[in-house]
Amino acid sequence: MTSSHHQLADAITSIEQVSSRIENTFAQVGGQLGEGHTIFQGLNESLSALSGELSSAQIEGASGALQDIARRLNDLAEALPAETALLDRLRTTVIESGGLLKQLAKQIGMIMIIARSAKIESASLESARGNFVAFTQEAFDLGKSVQVSIESCVRDQQMLAAAVETAWGRQAEFERCYRPQLGASTTDLRSAFVDLEQQRRSSVHIADLAGGSARKISDVVGRSIVLLQAGDSTRQRLEHVSEAVERAIDLTPSLVPGMTPAATLDRLIVKLEASQLKDAQHEFDSGIAEIVRSLSTIISEVSLLIERGRSLHGGKDGDSSFLVRVRATLAQASKLIAMCEDGGRSTDEALGVVESTLAKFRDAIANLADSIVDITLIGMNASLKAGHLGEKGRAFVVIANEMKLTADHMGGVASRLEPLLVGIGGAADELRATRSRSEQNELSHMEAEILQALREVEAGNERLGGLILRLVEEGGEFDRVMNGAMEQMTALGAGVSALPAVAESLESAAGDLGDAVVDPNDEAVLDQLYARYTMERERDVHRNVLRGFGIATNEPEPAAAECDFELF
Repeated sequence: MTSSHHQLADAITSIEQVSSRIENTFAQVGGQLGEGHTIFQGLNESLSALSGELSSAQIEGASGALQDIARRLNDLAEALPAETALLDRLRTTVIESGGLLKQLAKQIGMIMIIARSAKIESASLESARGNFVAFTQEAFDLGKSVQVSIESCVRDQQMLAAAVETAWGRQAEFERCYRPQLGASTTDLRSAFVDLEQQRRSSVHIADLAGGSARKISDVVGRSIVLLQAGDSTRQRLEHVSEAVERAIDLTPSLVPGMTPAATLDRLIVKLEASQLKDAQHEFDSGIAEIVRSLSTIISEVSLLIERGRSLHGGKDGDSSFLVRVRATLAQASKLIAMCEDGGRSTDEALGVVESTLAKFRDAIANLADSIVDITLIGMNASLKAGHLGEKGRAFVVIANEMKLTADHMGGVASRLEPLLVGIGGAADELRATRSRSEQNELSHMEAEILQALREVEAGNERLGGLILRLVEEGGEFDRVMNGAMEQMTALGAGVSALPAVAESLESAAGDLGDAVVDPNDEAVLDQLYARYTMERERDVHRNVLRGFGIATNEPEPAAAECDFELF
């Protein structure tokens, strides 16, 4: 075998090795791309589930509960100063009314003393003694009944004052100590609500972005699959080159032994296949670069997809996410609400005492007013009758006038007491209305609502954590598979870089053809080679090379095969 034969045989061996490597590598990378696409679909499903989880009605319910609880805590914080002020007003009015009740009690006692003095004085009267005794006895009986009622009011007032004082003290202390905490908890809950709402809005936005990434990745994966399928075209071109070179070797012994300058057909074929090999290698390099770029794009988009998933969960810190702060804030809110309810019991007890005593006070004052009128009339009548007795009735007149004067003082105190009782009732009504608004906030049920929201947030956090873990694990697996595919394609590119040297070897073996002349039989062989091509690119190279030697391809162009890819 001549050196030219060895040179051509070595070229065929190199081409076949590259062809085999292309076939194996593309098969493996195709499998990895399919595996990666399956993993990506799982990733996309995980992200969709994560986005749906954060935009679900359950999270929306927890978000709404946070907002509601924050509003109620704020109402509590704002109501505290008003309740304290009302209790202070009630306390002041009750204390003032107590002073007036004590004055009434003293004056009633004075009436009793005057009545007894009048009774003693009436005994010294000679005329109508019985009438004067009856007058004084009636005044004494009226004073006695009023005295019992007013003294009972004094005792009730002392009990009321103690209850209001206790409620005011507790309320003022609670406001001083815990109103700032209520405000802080309100701020924290509102911040948590904003965070949850932001997460829900972000989940929708990121879901849209993820959908865009998913479409982009799907397009790139589809394009990569086409590129990988097109790799078979390069393998076919290399097979065509090998077959043609083998044919040239077969032609050499019979046509022009030793590849002599006169044997132009086999050398022309070798020249032609060198051009085919160069073109195939050039197109294949572009194809490999495109595949590597596509795989890199896929990896980049999936990494971005995972980071977006992380951002939905609140970052990489897991348990230190805002959901933990929500749990702590909810627990603090629950504690404060319980303390508010406990502190409100003293106010409710004071209101109960007001309700039970105020009606008694009003009845007592109403009866007192009637009794004052009666005592005044009794005193006036007794004074007039005693005046007719002359010097003997003078002392009784003085006593009767004292009774009338004391009764007038009692009326004045009673008139001052009535607006105080109205003030007590008004303050109690306002305080009761404030407490009613608090009750409308269902304070007793808020803790249960908080705990329910807490359970929802915690359960959601656990599910989100699981989804994020799955997202990261699958993302890592995807990264491993796709980077492996990139490494294989890069290595294949390095392996295919041997083809230009093979092409140079073929050109060297063909030598300088000069103005090659082929006979009709040679053109028939060339046309047979042309008919075997399955890609337009091969046909273009064939025509262009032969056109340089003035040879036209007379055979009609065959129909392109189904695998007629122009990429390679």
